[in-house]
Amino acid sequence: MATRFADNVIDCPGALILGGGLAGLFTALKLAPYPATVLVNARAGGSGSSVWAQGGVSAAMGDDDSWELHAADTDAAGAGLCDPVRTALLAQEAPARIEDLIRFGVPFDRTADGKLALSLEAAHSRKRIVHAGADRAGLVITRTLADAARNTPSISFLEGLHAVELAMDQGRVIGLFARAGFGAETRLVFLRAHQIVFATGGMGAVFAVTTNPQESRGEGLGMAARAGAIISDPEFMQFHPTALVSGDPAPLVSETVRGAGATLLNEKGMRFMCAIHPLAELAPRDVVARGVHREIARGGKVFLDARESVGAAFPQKFPAVYEGAKQAGIDPVTDLVPIAPAAHYHMGGIATDENGRSSLNGLWASGECASTGVHGANRLASNSLLEGLVFGARVADDIRGQNTTPKTVDVPSPQPGYAVGPVPLKLRQAMSRYVGIERDANGLRTALDTIGSVERAANGDLALLNVTAAAKLATAAAFARQESRGGHFRSDYPQTFAQAKRTFMTLADAERLALESECSTETASTKKSAQ
Repeated sequence: MATRFADNVIDCPGALILGGGLAGLFTALKLAPYPATVLVNARAGGSGSSVWAQGGVSAAMGDDDSWELHAADTDAAGAGLCDPVRTALLAQEAPARIEDLIRFGVPFDRTADGKLALSLEAAHSRKRIVHAGADRAGLVITRTLADAARNTPSISFLEGLHAVELAMDQGRVIGLFARAGFGAETRLVFLRAHQIVFATGGMGAVFAVTTNPQESRGEGLGMAARAGAIISDPEFMQFHPTALVSGDPAPLVSETVRGAGATLLNEKGMRFMCAIHPLAELAPRDVVARGVHREIARGGKVFLDARESVGAAFPQKFPAVYEGAKQAGIDPVTDLVPIAPAAHYHMGGIATDENGRSSLNGLWASGECASTGVHGANRLASNSLLEGLVFGARVADDIRGQNTTPKTVDVPSPQPGYAVGPVPLKLRQAMSRYVGIERDANGLRTALDTIGSVERAANGDLALLNVTAAAKLATAAAFARQESRGGHFRSDYPQTFAQAKRTFMTLADAERLALESECSTETASTKKSAQ
């Protein structure tokens, strides 16, 4: 990659971590006293998907539970694509990571006798979800970690910088370029670091209907891919079955509401999930999402009914959901809540080993931007925050184990934050329509064409090129996977292969597939004209 001019250079001692959500903050805290610099667009702990997480963190903490059961549930939900070694690590190390959070000051919800309060979510065989602040777990945990990080001398923050490109030298990451300032005052800054951790979140905001904030647009994945990193399982996007039909992003109606007994009704007031899966509303998310999608696709409406199961306790048990519903003019205590599926969580990402190392020397990844192999084709509920904790700790151990002596430097204060424009609407609409819950070859070809046109119009905008790279990888991999599995459903290939196989690809592979799809379209058109 060509060296780019930067107006000023910042030396980052120790590890440079991109992302101030749960995964990035926890990695920095577990690195201490090894130095870490955390780079965020806004303010650490105040943005990103982590603060919006409602469900909580899964861990085998109950007397009737075990890590083996947790791992088995995770493998089952993953539809044959989970790495069993990684899921065992996830489940085994989960209780220790909960204890870490307690030491950092997270005020988990507890029962009257002082034990951790555990709840049930879809596809879990035991109550094993720990919460903090009821359904505001992500917000409470992330802000607690942000406070702890700001009080840790080894952790520095660079806020208001927007990372756009990795810098490479002889196959090794040596730093990255970031933009600072507004408009005509925008400048490029070079951050020099030999240990970089991506904790940049997912790519849900590339879709038109999503529960994700604007910044979750796949830029970390795209940036790594543009530098040559191997990406795994990018076709697997999880669509949350119950998002409130209101706003952009769409407010999430947590899985725990259904875990508490809420049901799904069509416009006739009839439950429909009972005929689709034995677990009905608590079936794996991809099953529920498709059930809801098909009701809506035929012209119907779907509602969540918590009037009897939760009733008057709704504001106390699910304050975040209640607040979102009230803002939309709905009272879930007495009203049916209109819902629809929305892009929620990306199971794929930067391919990593069990210690979070990517295929690029000097780059680690943790959290949703990483693909560790624990989610397979369909993430088990509340394993997302857990993955960031377990593999964030492993990243920290791996980096500290290198015994690199960091330089002692003063980190200058950056200029005010750089405002990033929204993802082009035509790209978001194409992703939702053609790379959504149900896909087919023709639609995926159309999506690849749209991505290509947005990419060509980017005029060298590196941030947008990172977005289109992520979208291209997800779409090309979906085009190549001619089966249906987990979060990936092909209406033209509804069968599931007997032998499961994960996807590993580079951006060059995705571009080749995009070209092949274009050629196949032209060939089909030529044959049709000849007839």
